[in-house]
Amino acid sequence: MADLDMSLVHTVLTAAAAELEADPSSDAAWAKAKGALPDHGVGAEDDPELTAAIAERDAEGFRAIVAGWQSGERVMLERDRLVLKRAMKAYRKSLKVTILDAESSLGGGPMSSGRKSTITGIMPPRRYPIEVWDHLVHQGRLAGGSRGIYELPPGG
Repeated sequence: MADLDMSLVHTVLTAAAAELEADPSSDAAWAKAKGALPDHGVGAEDDPELTAAIAERDAEGFRAIVAGWQSGERVMLERDRLVLKRAMKAYRKSLKVTILDAESSLGGGPMSSGRKSTITGIMPPRRYPIEVWDHLVHQGRLAGGSRGIYELPPGG
């Protein structure tokens, strides 16, 4: 199981919303949604509307909140935004180290000027689950994902 500090509560709530689409009275889906908040350190003050929708078992309101996150019309939870920001920082640092490592061994002798690396993408750090990287692709902050290789988009 992934470290909850590295995962998105958005992922769990999206899965619960999908289950509620089929059965709005599903006790298991409501329990999953209700349990995800404290498990991920999300309190009632972080998003009172979300907390109220879950407490009142308002399936339509809950699905509207999740749909707003997916479309970008609603701001994600602060906790999830911080996870995505840390993941992007870790990705950029790993990419930079990979490029520097490749450039240090491409040039040959110590008196040469070396060559530029052609590396444009890497496998992201494994401490974050794949859902985080896929969400960054969805946001347009990363490109790719095929064969596990992600890269910065043009101009990124």
